[in-house]
Parts: sequence; C-alpha cells; structure tokens
Amino acid sequence: MSERDTEKRLNLSAGILSVTVALVLVIAKLWAFAQTGSLSVAATLADSGLDLMMSLGGLAAIAYAAKPADDDHAFGHTSAEDLAALGQSLFILASAGAISVAAVSRLLADEVMLPVREEQGMAIILGSILATLGLVFWQRRVIARTGNRVVQADNLHYLGDLVPNVGALVALYASSRFGLAQIDSIVALGAAGLLTVGAIRIGKSAWDALMDRSADAQTLAGIAEIAGSFPGVHGFHDLKTRVAGSTTFVNLHIELDGAQSLDEAHAIGAALRRAIIARYPRADVLIHKDPVGVARHPSDPRP
Repeated sequence: MSERDTEKRLNLSAGILSVTVALVLVIAKLWAFAQTGSLSVAATLADSGLDLMMSLGGLAAIAYAAKPADDDHAFGHTSAEDLAALGQSLFILASAGAISVAAVSRLLADEVMLPVREEQGMAIILGSILATLGLVFWQRRVIARTGNRVVQADNLHYLGDLVPNVGALVALYASSRFGLAQIDSIVALGAAGLLTVGAIRIGKSAWDALMDRSADAQTLAGIAEIAGSFPGVHGFHDLKTRVAGSTTFVNLHIELDGAQSLDEAHAIGAALRRAIIARYPRADVLIHKDPVGVARHPSDPRP
C-alpha cells in the first residue's frame, strides 16, 4: 500500500471515529439533560449535536477530498476540506448564540430552577470527557502523519469541548453540594465564548484557503532557502503559493545556465522539485525554467 493510500485510510478512520463518538455523546447527553434540567449540560448537548453534524460533514469532505484529480478538477478536490471547515465555523457560531441567549435569560430570571439528579448528569459528563480524550489522542496521531485540515479543525474543536464539559461537571457539583444555581448559567456563557473564539479561528483559516491566501511565512522561507542554495540554480523569482485543504501548491521560476542542454536543465528542475517535496510532502510543485539574465518581454502580463 502506498503512503498516499495509508494517509487516506488514516484520515477516514479519524472521520468515522469522530462521527461514532459524537453520536454516542448526543444520546448520552440527551438522557442527562432530561434527568437534570441543567443548562450547562444543555450547552454541552448542543455542542455535541453540532459535533455530530460537523463530523458527518467532515467525513464526507475527507472522502471527497481523497478523490484523485480528474478532467473537471485538475488540481484535485482538497478544497472540500476548507468548505467543510467554513461550514463548521458557521454552525458553531449559531450554537454559541443560542446558548448565550438562554444563559442570559436564566441569569435575569426572578426564579432560578436548580438542576436535579446532578450525580447522574456528572457520570454522563465524566464519561463524555473520557471518550473525547480518546478521540483527541487518535486524531493527534493521524494529524502527525497526514496533516489533514479537516481532522485538524475537528481536533481543535474537540479539544475546546473539554473545557465546557469540565465546566458542566463543576456546575453540577456546585449545584449539588452548595445549591449555587447561577454557576450553571455562568459556565454556559463561558462555553459559548469558547465556541465563538474557536469558530472564528476555524472560519478564518478556511476563508483564507478558499481565497487562495499564500502559505505561511515559514513555508515560504523554507522553499526560498532550498531554491536559493540548490546546485545549478543561479537564482529564482515569482515564488507563488496557495493552500487548499492539506495541499500547498507551489509555483516557482528558477534561473539556469542558458548554454546547457534541455536535458540538463530538466534534471536540475526535477531534482529541485523532489527536494521541495521531501521537506513538504503534501506540496504540489510546478517549476518554470528561465535562462540567467533573460529580460522580461514588454508585453509580459506578469506583475
């Protein structure tokens, strides 16, 4: 099995596990909310419900992005990862808004309803924390191997889920032990704030990719370092990059000795391409070769 096929299977395994964990948590938290009436549990339930929708969308995006390039999509299908991540951010923002409204309404109410049967709710939340930790651990292993953007976004979101889950656990304990009803709403507001921050971060990253934003400065510097010191390359220009999903597309013009043969020039360009891909395995590299000192034609539209 090729490395690319292995990465696809790992990404799919992370997506399937994410859907499975989210579905189990939704069912468990529905029961916990029915038993306790806790708003902080409702916040984690809403978050898990969105997790399920996003995990389903993420799994579909992973499967679609894994398709090879075809006549209609010559650069592949990896932008599906960014579309899925952007959709995730919008769902998260909507959830955070709904939770915030409910929490503020309860804080302003004259009478506050205390959660009931807190022990049962605490057991469910503790179980969900352990399940989330297991999922995060596996996702981290997949990310280290594949760098998949959807799995990265999903992992960040589940890491963020740990905070409101721990908060719900604290709120239920405070209600059970000390009768502090408003802790429940305060924790829910904190969870909504964390969801908002995460949504903005994920949405910005996806938006930048869909708008063909350049790769990060560190990647650009790394490519420039390789090209600038590569044997046979006398200079380079017009280094352009864009990121789609987990793939970085690289366009680069290199300056070569114009007196050498086409075979020699091709060998240098091919070797440079291999060197860039060796450092950035998920890069798609296109190299154009120019003779040293060639003047740009006046009608050349390039800036």
